[in-house]
Amino acid sequence: MTPEQLVLVKESWAMVVPIRDQAAELFYGKLFELDPALKPMFKGNMQEQGRKLTAMINTAVNGLDKLDVIVPAVQDLGRRHVAYGVEDKHYDTVGTALIWTLEKGLGSVFTPACKEAWVTVYGVLAGTMKSAAAEAAA
Repeated sequence: MTPEQLVLVKESWAMVVPIRDQAAELFYGKLFELDPALKPMFKGNMQEQGRKLTAMINTAVNGLDKLDVIVPAVQDLGRRHVAYGVEDKHYDTVGTALIWTLEKGLGSVFTPACKEAWVTVYGVLAGTMKSAAAEAAA
């Protein structure tokens, strides 16, 4: 992640925060469209799940410039997701749904450079979660 990518992610996320409920709804709609088999993993109130998702993304985005602080929490999240039945392939589906959601929600602000920044950031975070999950499963 370059400093420029961090700025793009933080600035674009700040624009999502005011519409986070709608963004979460878009995200889960796209996620379940891409892989309907994921829907049973989500039990309970989807609005609450959306709030948890956006709060987690907010924490991650705000901590990107201090990865040493957020990596243990991201690893823990990856380990917890093993119990939910999350597999490596699901991270790709989530990434696709996330990028699609950002593109829809941000419109012209979601430039190719912004998209690349988000893909990079998501790759780092998802890779950290997958590594921790693999260690937990072993």
